[in-house]
Amino acid sequence: METRKVQLSGGTTFTVSLPKFWAEEHDITAGSLLYLYPNADGSLLVEAAEKADADGRSVTIDAGDIDEAELRETVTGLYLIGVDKIHIRDRAGEIDEQERCVRDIVTDLTGFEILEVDEWELIVRNLMDADNVSILKSTIRLRLIADTMHEDAISAVLTDDTTLARDVIDRDTEADKLFRLVSRHFQRTLTDLGEVQKLEFTRAELFAYYYLARQLERIADHAEKIARVAIDQPHAPDGDLSRQVKSFGQDARSLIWDATEPILSETDIGLAYDALAEREAITTGIGELDRVLYESDHAPEAFRWGLLLDSLERTAEYGGNIAELAIQQHYR
Repeated sequence: METRKVQLSGGTTFTVSLPKFWAEEHDITAGSLLYLYPNADGSLLVEAAEKADADGRSVTIDAGDIDEAELRETVTGLYLIGVDKIHIRDRAGEIDEQERCVRDIVTDLTGFEILEVDEWELIVRNLMDADNVSILKSTIRLRLIADTMHEDAISAVLTDDTTLARDVIDRDTEADKLFRLVSRHFQRTLTDLGEVQKLEFTRAELFAYYYLARQLERIADHAEKIARVAIDQPHAPDGDLSRQVKSFGQDARSLIWDATEPILSETDIGLAYDALAEREAITTGIGELDRVLYESDHAPEAFRWGLLLDSLERTAEYGGNIAELAIQQHYR
C-alpha cells in the first residue's frame, strides 16, 4: 500500500499523484484517460481506460476437439465468467452438426443468442447489458420459484400426483437459468469495475445476492428430488407420516421466507434469528422421525421416505445459511 497527500491545484481542484510503477505498467502518460469509480463505502477505484475499453470477453472454441457434453460445459462456463462473444469453429466445415447442440444450450443462458452461422463458424453473443439486469428482482423471482416448487413437490408426494411432480421437475430449469444470470453478473464484477456501477450495488451486496441465489438454487434442486420421490413411490405416505411431512414442509418454507426477507426487503433482522431457531427445531424433528421410521412398520420403505426427509432437512439447512448471511449483512 502507498499513501499520497491530496493537493489543491488552482484553488478549485483537488489532485493526487499516481504511483509511477503503476502508471508505467499500464502505459499511462500525460494526457492519458482514466476511469474513476466512486463507491458508497468511501473508496475510489481507478482504472486505465485502455483496460476498461479492451474487448477481453471474446473466446474461440475448436468444436472439432470436443464432444457435445464438453461443448455444453464450455459454453456454459464461458457464460458464467462473463464472456460476451464465443466463436465456435469447425475446421472440417461441418458446423451444422454443432448448431443444434448450441441452440439447445443458449436457451438456458439468459441474454445469449446465435448471431451468425456459416459452414466454418458459429458465433454466440451476449445481447443483454448489465443496465438491463436487476439482480434484486432476479433473486426475488428465484425465491418465488423455489418456494412454489417446494410446496408443489410436497403436495405431489402426499397426493401421489405424478403430473404435478413432473411439472416441478420442469420448473427447475427456470431456477437454474436465474441462478446462472445472477452468477454471471456477480463474477463479472470481480474483474469489471464498470459492471459494479451498472448494477448499482456494492460488491458486498452483490456477493450477498449471489450467495442467496446459490442457496435458493439448491433448495429448488431438492424440490426436484422430492418430486422424483413422488414419481417413484408405490403409494403416498399415510397417517401420521403424511401429517408430519406436510408440517415439516410448511415450516421449512416459512424458515426460508424469514431468512430471506432481511436481505431482499430490509425488514427486521429478528426474522433471521427466528429462522435459525426454526432450523434447529426442524432438523431435530426430522432426525427423530427418521429414527422412528426405521424402527416401525414403515421400515421396508424407510429408505425412500429417508430421501424425502433428507431433502427437507437440507432445505432447512440452506435456509439457515441464508439467515446467517442476513445477520452478517446487517452488521457489515
